[in-house]
Amino acid sequence: MSTTIDRGTAQGLPEWDRCAVMGVVNVTPDSFSDGGRWFDTTAAVKHGLHLVAEGADLVDVGGESTRPGATRVDEEEELRRVIPVVRGLAAEGVTVSVDTMRATVAARAVEAGAVLVNDVSGGLADPAMVPAVAAAEVPFVVMHWRGFSHDMNRLAVYDDVVREVLAELRTRMEAVVDGGIAPERIVVDPGLGFAKLAPHDLALVAHLPELRALGRPLLVAASRKRFLGHVLTREGSTPPPARERDAATAAVSAIAAHTGAWAVRVHEVRATADAVRVARAVEGAA
Repeated sequence: MSTTIDRGTAQGLPEWDRCAVMGVVNVTPDSFSDGGRWFDTTAAVKHGLHLVAEGADLVDVGGESTRPGATRVDEEEELRRVIPVVRGLAAEGVTVSVDTMRATVAARAVEAGAVLVNDVSGGLADPAMVPAVAAAEVPFVVMHWRGFSHDMNRLAVYDDVVREVLAELRTRMEAVVDGGIAPERIVVDPGLGFAKLAPHDLALVAHLPELRALGRPLLVAASRKRFLGHVLTREGSTPPPARERDAATAAVSAIAAHTGAWAVRVHEVRATADAVRVARAVEGAA
């Protein structure tokens, strides 16, 4: 008899019968992975549509790099980068998420057609974010976050990373709900690579079922991150560049799907789309 993992879904988003695939469109000149490739609005919209054709279920549009050490872009520039791309993709029927730490950008993106706000700070970077999302009545990603990119490496100190991330996420979820966002609209993200070293990231991937105990859909964003470069580094060599970590990303996507993640966020969609479908087929044969 076939079985299906209950991955949950956030109120206001489509439901899928497997782990969803969130494709990434970075409208930035300095992303760690593909900075500058989709900086032009037309190119960014075209790339988002390509990701959907490759198997993405939704597309996450961001205009500010959050790589370690990155400096912040100003609000006007972030709006200029993001809003036309969100509008263009939404007009084509794409389910669009906006990746931003600013309330104004989030609100404007929702007006332009975004249906999910993905804030890597979980609402901590901008005090106006939680009220804005609550007023917009859209789902909200609460990611584990300890500080801005320029400072995150210094903050990667844990005695028990799984226990501490769980506790900090739970505290942040409670604050977001107290701020007016319905619990049913919350998605959680362990924040791989944010104020975490490779052993921390690997431990969190190994303990994804425990993160699901938070009771909300789980988004896993491992794509091309440093811990994968660490895993792939051979003795005496340097880590492979970000764009050579897609097979490793797909491996994490398969693990995440098998352990009940709601969605995985990736730059290269095809391999991960295949991986989550294989995981679903195995699940159905159990």
